[in-house]
Amino acid sequence: MTLFLLRHAQAGSRGRFDGEDLVRPLSSEGRHQAADIVGALRELGITGVLSSPYRRCIETAAPTAAALGLRVAIEDCLAEGPSAHAIDLARKFALSDVVFCSHGDVIPAILEWVQVHDAVDLGREPRCQKGSVWMLEPDRDTPGRFVSASYLPPPRIRFP
Repeated sequence: MTLFLLRHAQAGSRGRFDGEDLVRPLSSEGRHQAADIVGALRELGITGVLSSPYRRCIETAAPTAAALGLRVAIEDCLAEGPSAHAIDLARKFALSDVVFCSHGDVIPAILEWVQVHDAVDLGREPRCQKGSVWMLEPDRDTPGRFVSASYLPPPRIRFP
């Protein structure tokens, strides 16, 4: 069982987007990344996909969910702005093969908590690039606790 922390793929520029950040979509490169992420996650026994309500997260998670015959469930606590609720959600789903698609502040907050409270080694300089995945392995004897983590870098951006 594994909890997968997926950072949303490349999105359009925040400064160039004329609208509310909640609806800022993936860029063309980000859509390619989201499609390529499917190949990395398809055979891993994923049973659920939860996403931040931000469009770029939903668009990142949707291809994987569709390939697995799942729906993307929106989870407000995965939105930008790390909170204890995101950490609580990670602990709740520790024994599930679930993907959380979130942001560059939420995922590092979960990772920091796991590093400090569960003594999980994240390496010297843990990364969290757009389109990357952290895989957290739970302690099967202690619910809500993690024992190891590994990092899957983002797929290479391919240009049309």
